[in-house]
Amino acid sequence: MVQASRAATIPAEGLPNRTLAAAAAVLGYATLIGYTDNYVRVVAAEGGLWQFHFLRSLMAAAVFFVVAPLLGLDLRPRNLRAVAARSAVHGAAMLIYFGCLAFLPVAQVAAGLFTAPIFVLLISRFVYGHPLGPARIAAAAVGFLGVVLALTPGTDQPLGWASVLPVAAGALYALGNIATREWCAGESAAVLTLGFFVALGAAGLAGVAVLAAVPLPVADGTDGFVLRGWIWPSATFWWWTAVQAVGSMLAVGLMVRAYQLAEASRVAIFEYVILPIAALWGWLLWGETLGWVAVLGMAMIVVAGSTIVLRGR
Repeated sequence: MVQASRAATIPAEGLPNRTLAAAAAVLGYATLIGYTDNYVRVVAAEGGLWQFHFLRSLMAAAVFFVVAPLLGLDLRPRNLRAVAARSAVHGAAMLIYFGCLAFLPVAQVAAGLFTAPIFVLLISRFVYGHPLGPARIAAAAVGFLGVVLALTPGTDQPLGWASVLPVAAGALYALGNIATREWCAGESAAVLTLGFFVALGAAGLAGVAVLAAVPLPVADGTDGFVLRGWIWPSATFWWWTAVQAVGSMLAVGLMVRAYQLAEASRVAIFEYVILPIAALWGWLLWGETLGWVAVLGMAMIVVAGSTIVLRGR
């Protein structure tokens, strides 16, 4: 799951907002991401998190360097240190996100990730000193309650460390989104997206190396996803890793296009469509259903995030 660089794709002043076209692009993004992320559990049953990210990043980088000359993309960063720092933060968020996909439904993991607007609000206020109004403070409170409900405490999937981790991913994702504007305002979407994949690939290579040097006991199936080292990939592993790489690239392209078609404050609201679409894919592919408490929590996250975005205009 990858979010496009908003700072690099906000349309210039005076350009019309093609809101419906932007919404269609976001719908395509959500459909692709919701489908491919549901199959991470297939990869997790056989391979490891670190090998998955290493191979997936190699595939994505290869596509980038083949496509870049054809599209005239400049992949040279203006500020290498800023891009590297932003990529590391976003990469850490995605490591947690993909690790959680082996244990939790995609819709619930996405709900934790979409707490990002709440954390953007808090970081902007307490780190950068941006003022907050009562409406956004109330929205943050509603969003926090929605997270608690979405992670279904007191049910057959009780609130625990595995459930809290997606929220940690949301916090890091928020910091990465702030870094996009505060640190990397002059960088292109292509540079930031490539930097993201490079960071994940480097983390994957490091993880594989550490686990080769210090092997750890590994559980069977998806329970061993995080601690599993290098394995000889089967055709299934190669296929779904490639699907993830290509799907992410196409999804990012659609998201970049969406932010070119309309203002960021309009497009950001549409991103929440990933929650019901991920739940729909989970039901169609695996027969997963969410309880009404979790659905209510996701609705509260959507309302809170949308309010924060709209008030931020």
